[in-house]
Amino acid sequence: MYAYIKGEIADITEDNLVLECNNIGYNIRIPLSVAQRLPGVGAAVKIYTYTSVREDALNLFGFLSRDDLEIYKKLIAVNGIGPKGALNILSAMSADELRFAILSGDAKAIAKAPGIGNKSAERIILELKDKIKLYCEEPFSDNDTAAQNLSVTSSAQNEAMEALTALGYSPAESLKAVKQLTITEDMDSGAILKQALRVISTL
Repeated sequence: MYAYIKGEIADITEDNLVLECNNIGYNIRIPLSVAQRLPGVGAAVKIYTYTSVREDALNLFGFLSRDDLEIYKKLIAVNGIGPKGALNILSAMSADELRFAILSGDAKAIAKAPGIGNKSAERIILELKDKIKLYCEEPFSDNDTAAQNLSVTSSAQNEAMEALTALGYSPAESLKAVKQLTITEDMDSGAILKQALRVISTL
């Protein structure tokens, strides 16, 4: 229904955002991780949204990046994981941490989320392991100016991760190693790969 809403923050709680746009206040359910990253009341922000329609309710769920939104959509497609369960998971861990857990088969990490047991966590891993990409195609949030300035490095970053997997490292190891690097605009895939190999040897 709505791809995103750009407006002014009117109110924030740990699980809800009121975003004012054109004199309309939108109640948007958010994970705790989003609440902690939002600027204060009165600040302008762009929220990527998912609309949940049920017979007795119409709810908006919001995220700061397309990556978080796509991970959320994949979670709610898992049998037995509804909108609330998916929100609980992304409140307990970031999208990257969830990737690590899924790719490495770490059900215990996912099961730490409220209302998510071991069986549900194992089902998430089983159903999403082949659907979770090694890297985020759009890793930077539109709400982070500094991150936008580094977006040109994403292609080199992705190439480095693909090279790591070609060398025999697991997707989880490759992603974790590259995410730990401080990557500058002048670094090509070869430079990123060299640094990642140093990091991965310590994991």
